[in-house]
Amino acid sequence: MSEPSARFAVTLDGEEVMVSSGQTIAAALIASGRTAWRTTRVDQRPRGVFCGIGVCFDCLVTLNGQRSVRACLVTAAPGDDIRSEGGPGGADGAD
Repeated sequence: MSEPSARFAVTLDGEEVMVSSGQTIAAALIASGRTAWRTTRVDQRPRGVFCGIGVCFDCLVTLNGQRSVRACLVTAAPGDDIRSEGGPGGADGAD
């Protein structure tokens, strides 16, 4: 029988979210019931995880003040401040 993962809190847009140790930010947000945390510049369409391997820019968040972090590539850490992003995705400004 395996031991349960340690859990800790991060915040998403000021709301506390519990995260299991070792989860990426995207996995933690999905596990908390969130499927989208960014909107496109055109039409404000919701985005979350699309590729899950860092190729696309759909899962971008602001992490601890750093904009445009791919949530699928970064492991969550205790106390992380995660903010939804609106507008352009990726370095080239594409949606």
